[in-house]
Amino acid sequence: MYTVSHPWHGVPVGEGAPRNVNAIIEIPQGSRCKYEIDKESGLLKLDRVIYSAFYYPCNYGFIPQTYGDDKDPLDILVLTSIPVQALCLVQAKVVGVMQMIDSGDADDKIIAVAANDPSVNHYNNIEELPKHFFDELRHFFEEYKKLENKTVKVEDVADKTVALKIIQDAMESYKEHFKTQEA
Repeated sequence: MYTVSHPWHGVPVGEGAPRNVNAIIEIPQGSRCKYEIDKESGLLKLDRVIYSAFYYPCNYGFIPQTYGDDKDPLDILVLTSIPVQALCLVQAKVVGVMQMIDSGDADDKIIAVAANDPSVNHYNNIEELPKHFFDELRHFFEEYKKLENKTVKVEDVADKTVALKIIQDAMESYKEHFKTQEA
């Protein structure tokens, strides 16, 4: 058992990491609200309401105890059959990654399925997901910030091998970054 003082730092990455990880949902599928974890308090805050008439195509969150190139926890998109409430802890099975550039910075999105949702947990690899899912993801991420005069470019969708390396690197980066601050 563990005590959670901050979702990013107090929840483990998951016993099966990097293949199976804990995901903390910030934004439920279908939301127009961009919620994110406040780095100082650990509370969920409303960053903004999306300026466009777009809705998140799947549950969006982060993998705890990871540190990505964007100086945030590693983002994760978790497929489920229904929206998942914000701040819910979801056991997620990694299947791939969408690599993008957001306002000039690398911003990887790990793609996973909820391990406890029988309608999606049979997927093991990104190639098994419907092509239209990727068309929706690409369209959403490339368009949802246009009215904010920001650009996002989806560079590639890569397989599980690439995703696992990104997660492993983000786990190591977290340990390096936060352990040196504690000393």
